[in-house]
Amino acid sequence: MKVALMVTCVNDAMFPETGKAVVRLLRRLGVDVDFPEAQTCCAQPMVNTGYLDEAVPAVRTFVDTFEPYDAVVTPSGSCAGSVRHQHAIVARRTGDAALAARVARTSPRTYELTEFLVDVLGVEDVGAYFPHRVTYHPTCHSLRLLGVGDRPQRLLRAVRGLRLVDLPAAEECCGFGGTFAMKNAETSVAMGADKARHVRESGAEVLVAGDNSCLMHIGGVLSRQRAGVRVMHLAEILARTEEDA
Repeated sequence: MKVALMVTCVNDAMFPETGKAVVRLLRRLGVDVDFPEAQTCCAQPMVNTGYLDEAVPAVRTFVDTFEPYDAVVTPSGSCAGSVRHQHAIVARRTGDAALAARVARTSPRTYELTEFLVDVLGVEDVGAYFPHRVTYHPTCHSLRLLGVGDRPQRLLRAVRGLRLVDLPAAEECCGFGGTFAMKNAETSVAMGADKARHVRESGAEVLVAGDNSCLMHIGGVLSRQRAGVRVMHLAEILARTEEDA
């Protein structure tokens, strides 16, 4: 199986350790994963803001880059959701039947990390070790658009030493929402404060999620509150072993 990592713009620019963790994890599980350097944005920012025509070049680049692979893995429910659900909309608007056909082949092969681990590789215990009290925030796109369900929790429960504690009001949005945080700053901050309060109520040492954009938002609030709670991407926990400790 030829597998490619779609690292995402946010991770490439601000959280490179997450992409590295995905590669370490997949290689440990026997997957030969490539990092195509031609990859760019998934086009979600343009689509979400209503600039669908401007999204076309990004969709074309995605197809050109990832079409040769059997599977595309990304540490982002948000970007996986964009590829699987928005690319077809963009392609249809162009009237380019060939592009629409290529998108129809490529989009279903794109997986959020936990989907790939559980559904494609068929593993829940990835051999990880992380002796800390952890709570999990299900990000909106992974929860509502992709329907990843309890796959992340199943993977976390199999991590040796990890104690998974419930997050109150877990399914409430954190308030980031990309450009929403800029266009509706006061509402975004209020939602982030609610989420941070629930994280503190959980008693967790570490907040985990599958999207660094959400962790950046919640983590910023927790940091300003000096809550003493770390935020970590799920991939970085699953990549940890007893040797790392």
